[in-house]
Amino acid sequence: MSVRVGAARLRALLVTLVSFSVLAGTATGCAGGGGDERPRIVVTTNILGDITREIVGDEADVSVLMKPNADPHSFGLSAVQAAELENADLVVHNGLGLEENVLRHVEAARDSGVATFAAGEAADPLTFHTGQEGGPGEEAGEPDPHFWTDPDRVRKAAGLIADQVAAHVDGVDEQAVRDSAARYDGQLADLTAWMEKSFDAVPEDRRALVTNHHVFGYLADRFGFRVVGAVIPSGTTLASPSSSDLRSLTRAMEEAGVRTVFADSSQPTRLAEVLRQEMGGDVDVVPLYSESLTEKGKGAGTYLEMMRANTSAMADGLTGD
Repeated sequence: MSVRVGAARLRALLVTLVSFSVLAGTATGCAGGGGDERPRIVVTTNILGDITREIVGDEADVSVLMKPNADPHSFGLSAVQAAELENADLVVHNGLGLEENVLRHVEAARDSGVATFAAGEAADPLTFHTGQEGGPGEEAGEPDPHFWTDPDRVRKAAGLIADQVAAHVDGVDEQAVRDSAARYDGQLADLTAWMEKSFDAVPEDRRALVTNHHVFGYLADRFGFRVVGAVIPSGTTLASPSSSDLRSLTRAMEEAGVRTVFADSSQPTRLAEVLRQEMGGDVDVVPLYSESLTEKGKGAGTYLEMMRANTSAMADGLTGD
């Protein structure tokens, strides 16, 4: 009998504990629904996501929509992610046509009253030069969205992101954000100095770039390189090269004495391999992390890691080391 009573008391105690836990969770949820949840920042691309997290630290929740190794030109959003944009305190996106399938969702968030910031548009954008260098198809085009290949422009964008967080995200410690931004600015300045020193080893006559599509215009402008051309003569991976494009690029490479093609590591190198066949097989294809970060520990888990890996690969590829 005493055993049955003890078991009954134990069950009653467990029921009480479970009920208390449910009520506590409900109360927490209600409090969050009442506006007490942590501030939320949504970022479209993973490169900007890493930069924003460095600036924000623990002051807000930062949600990044683009997964590692994704293509910013083609990634799309789920219904849940689209809702995240419209419930954010601040949306940070690249702009300049980079996130081609996401722009309408950013615009919808802006129309609903969410603060949005286009980092690329604020970073003194350059203009694409499509076609091959000196070729009949070479002409100035739309603004180039790939500003992150110049760390000095990233420094400017990072400072402006800090300003946007301070202005639009309630509940953050502004001084903490400013301190994080200053620390990260120092790391970006160190990156620029290191890249300059690394590229000093590349002779002037080898400072010519060929890529799988036009993505390193800002790096070339900042560090004194020439962009001879691209396998895809466009600023987006969604375009395709024609046979005349490949012939034009082959001629430009032969005239410039270029035998190295830098291809995006997140994309198949099939197009670059086609170019290798066009030039008789004597072409080196060097993979770079150009438009997306990788997962942590996979070579380019952060913006700083990506830029250092690319700089080393480019310097080695151009000097023949």
